[in-house]
Amino acid sequence: MQTLQELGEAVAARRKQLGLKQGDVAAMAGVTAESLSRFERGRSAEFGTRKLLAVLAVLGAELNVTAQNQAGNLDELRRERAQTLPNQTGAT
Repeated sequence: MQTLQELGEAVAARRKQLGLKQGDVAAMAGVTAESLSRFERGRSAEFGTRKLLAVLAVLGAELNVTAQNQAGNLDELRRERAQTLPNQTGAT
């Protein structure tokens, strides 16, 4: 993730994966439902660190920092997987 919008989208995906409503997560994290909604939709210019950590705690998630260009992109991950599993093409 490289943008606040991507981070917001990841938070929204995790919340939905858990079957939680924005209002419930916001209340448990001590933030307004409106600010969480704006953050998840990438409509917030900033979302404070304390707010973010509180929301992540409610979602049972954490923030990991990775050096740029160390995580790889989707194409690199696909190539790596193809090299690891060369005989699994889906054909039988």
